[in-house]
Amino acid sequence: MLIIRVATKTPSMKRLLFFLSSILIVNAASAQLKTKVTCPSFEVDLLNGKVNGAKPDWVYALLKEKFPCYTKAEDETSASKCGGGLFFTDKGISFLTGRDYVELSSTFKGKLTPNIMGANRNSLFNTLGNVKMKDDTWDAYQTSYGTLILYFNKANKVIKIQFSTKTVDVIQLCE
Repeated sequence: MLIIRVATKTPSMKRLLFFLSSILIVNAASAQLKTKVTCPSFEVDLLNGKVNGAKPDWVYALLKEKFPCYTKAEDETSASKCGGGLFFTDKGISFLTGRDYVELSSTFKGKLTPNIMGANRNSLFNTLGNVKMKDDTWDAYQTSYGTLILYFNKANKVIKIQFSTKTVDVIQLCE
């Protein structure tokens, strides 16, 4: 308080001090007004091959604009082994844009229609029809939009889902 009284004896010093304190207050106030990037909740429609209306073959820039809350982004022109994409590790979903497919892990947080995560392998015929290709740990279904691939654990429960606009014959998955 003593310093302020000494420095503010003249009117010009009062104005200078007022000006400097105003700048500090404005800067402090604007620093508190930063907004947090939010994403809509993810709604995945496996029968139509869409996430909130977006198809797996949407370009990187459009997806980045639609879903700005990604945890990791790799440009398609990067040297990544999977061809780039947007990754939402906290939500259990990834858009592999260089290969035009979406991947859902068992930790997926969102709405899944039909909700087949954790479903038994033998219970999927009524929902998805006949399997186009199969292996010990996965089944691939040909759909109207492309391909749906389901991965199973040892108990034959769905633990991972991938879907693409590409057909079973040409799809290239990242390993």
